[in-house]
Amino acid sequence: MKRFLLPIVAGVFILVAIPAFILMRDMFVDPLKVSTSSAPTEMAGEASRGSYLARAGNCMACHTVRGGMAYAGGRAISTPYGDIYTSNITPDPETGIGTWSSDDFWRALHHGKSKSGRLLYPAFPYTNYTNVTRADSDALFAYLKTIPPVRQENRTHALRFPYNQPIVLAAWRGLYFRPGEYVPADHQNAQWNRGAYLVKGLGHCSACHTARNALGASSTKNDLAGGMMPVSNWYASALTSSGEEGLGDWRVKDVRDFLHTGVSARGAAFGPMAGVVSTSLQHLSGDDIEAMAIYLKSIAPGTMPVARSAPTERSPEATAVLEDGGRLYERHCAECHLANGKGAGIAYPPLAGSSTLHAPSPVNAIRIVLNGGFAPVTHGNPRPYGMPPFGTTLSDYEIAAVVSYIRTSWGNDSPMVTPIDVMRFRGIPAD
Repeated sequence: MKRFLLPIVAGVFILVAIPAFILMRDMFVDPLKVSTSSAPTEMAGEASRGSYLARAGNCMACHTVRGGMAYAGGRAISTPYGDIYTSNITPDPETGIGTWSSDDFWRALHHGKSKSGRLLYPAFPYTNYTNVTRADSDALFAYLKTIPPVRQENRTHALRFPYNQPIVLAAWRGLYFRPGEYVPADHQNAQWNRGAYLVKGLGHCSACHTARNALGASSTKNDLAGGMMPVSNWYASALTSSGEEGLGDWRVKDVRDFLHTGVSARGAAFGPMAGVVSTSLQHLSGDDIEAMAIYLKSIAPGTMPVARSAPTERSPEATAVLEDGGRLYERHCAECHLANGKGAGIAYPPLAGSSTLHAPSPVNAIRIVLNGGFAPVTHGNPRPYGMPPFGTTLSDYEIAAVVSYIRTSWGNDSPMVTPIDVMRFRGIPAD
């Protein structure tokens, strides 16, 4: 009996005692005492730079409810484990960060801990923000201290058990999080390093463009290699130098135009990416956008699976579907995207060789045909063209047929989709 019980007791100790130790360590070790970062800079005169950095981090987008007061929090971030509500980061002394110091703010960005020492959930992307320098953290804090205070209580997260337990969060941090500032690469120039710093840090691009495991942690070996965005039902394309799904055959100018204006000769920003361009990237300097584009073009492809090649011989049923899709394309799509799928400038994105159509998941193409595609209004493209929705005029079969057609034509070699694939996304919210 003792020999039988000993492994069980040992297992319980590993599952409970070790996470408990991590939790106690995270709760009581003062991160400022173990930080190797430089001393805080003076905040005077930093607010203007902090405003720019807040744009780079797209802070307002998450910390503002639609129609609500800026930075007052309360927006739900949906996750597979429940909803996490963003916090009030206005300088209100009772419900915001009015009593915080620059050290407290640095602790949140760099270590993922609130002023009280409470561990923060990584829906607040401190796993990326830990790369931000102390000087930039202080500038951000200086800016937030200048915005109007808003008295708005923070909402309690709605996470399911056991994900709402601090010990589980502590264990997750022990497995997947290590604080550390971005260290410039000696073998790269200043422009490349600036791009890497923005992409890895405030831009937190990997939060969407990297696949996550069952525990919600990003895959380090497939950084920026693309992945399904949990709950939102969009696929974030690869940002690596992959030739089909990624940016391998994009020019630096194409990447720069896409990030800064939302449109380029290779494609346009739709869905969540359109919002990122609208509220964040279009406001960055040309030099910073250029640096990000240069860095992204340098990233080697990851090991994420790409779309499978279409079969060389199709069944009579599949051939009939593609013929129907071709007729639907000619009737509804060819006027803008042309019969050869090459599109027309930045107004009508090309479909031939589209990274969206080469993605492992067809979800983006299906959702755009269902609900329409609308590039963001930006300074560089103030009157963008939009694609009308076809969800009310075409059946699930017809949408599956036309999406299958464009995914298998003009050199595209992605698998066909089915009416069931379309039906899955017809009822979900467009946003």
